Amino acid sequence: MKILFIVPYVPSLIRVRPYNLIRYLAARGHEITLLTLYTSLAERDDVKALRSFCREVYALPLPRWRSMANSLLALPTSTPLQAMYCWQPALSQLARELIQKDGGFDLVHVEHLRGARYGLDLMNIKAASSASSRRLPVVWDSVDCITLLFRQAAGQSRRLLSRWLTHFELGRTPRYEGWLTGQFDRVLVTSSHDREALVGLMRGGALSSHVRVIPNGVDLEYYTPQNGDVPRDPATLVISGKMSYHANVTMAVTFVEEVLPLIWQRHPEVRLVIVGKDPTAEVRALARHPAVEVTGTVADIRPYLHRATVAVAPIQYGAGIQNKVLEAMACGLPVVTTSRAVSALAVEAGREVLIADTPQEFAALVIRLLEDPAYREQIARTGRCYVEENHPWPKVIERLEEVYDEIV
Repeated sequence: MKILFIVPYVPSLIRVRPYNLIRYLAARGHEITLLTLYTSLAERDDVKALRSFCREVYALPLPRWRSMANSLLALPTSTPLQAMYCWQPALSQLARELIQKDGGFDLVHVEHLRGARYGLDLMNIKAASSASSRRLPVVWDSVDCITLLFRQAAGQSRRLLSRWLTHFELGRTPRYEGWLTGQFDRVLVTSSHDREALVGLMRGGALSSHVRVIPNGVDLEYYTPQNGDVPRDPATLVISGKMSYHANVTMAVTFVEEVLPLIWQRHPEVRLVIVGKDPTAEVRALARHPAVEVTGTVADIRPYLHRATVAVAPIQYGAGIQNKVLEAMACGLPVVTTSRAVSALAVEAGREVLIADTPQEFAALVIRLLEDPAYREQIARTGRCYVEENHPWPKVIERLEEVYDEIV
């Protein structure tokens, strides 16, 4: 198929879902034309890797002033700020021009609430590659249900501005997402929980059968268990994730303030490494503890996963599938996390992962793993097996192709 992918941020190893969907679709013979937006020189550099497997890549700048202006223009309307934040008229015009070229596309795939407007803008365009006057099908990958995420975040985010924005957006997102879900030929989500939430927002008369679950996968050739040549750092814990994202900020700060002191009572030698892009001032301040390291952006997270003893993901709120958990499991690292973090996974507590929902429970499970090497190895082995069986990207792509075939 010839597919026009529109992603409102640059797909990369940080934004793994669009990156791998595009990469694996291309590997299966589909011709991908990508339209995307970058907000920094570093993101513009990330575009280079995409050219190796896309037929064409068009990357336009999205200055911060435009995103701020988009948000201000949305204030007097009923549209969520999220839905307007990444609007770039030049990208929409470029999409129209590409669609009208000879050869055209078989379908359009747009990602996230921030990219949905581009899909809406193309809903009534005829497919140039069709002898008939059929409309070009549009698939919207919502990824998560934003309303579900915001409802969880409303009482959990540590930052006052984040809480205010969350409550403000919750006055708009339920109605908007419910309406939006009924506009596209197919809607994708990463988990059954997000599907249930989106369907629950839909207006009467809209078809819920077109909302499909396409989970996140893991690149099992990239994320592999360490080969033993690199020894693990003794008593080292690792937290990973984009550290400007409010849920990850809350996770890291809460762990250092509420869980680590309990672990240190028994194992004062324990270190914590916080690995992730763009740490906020609040996260950077955690490094005031001599046993806490905040790395900031790293080129490759795998060495940190290979050297650590235990991965911790004390996620208090979030939607979709937590990639950080799957990636650690794929690297053969035992994971201690929360029931919220694995609610979309078919894992069993004490088998593939360890699950705790209070600081005391969390500390106790980490201590058990630190003190029992055989148990660590058992959890690590079954965790890797789970990811191999349930989240290889080729299996995800097969499910996505089935959705495409229904509408082309």
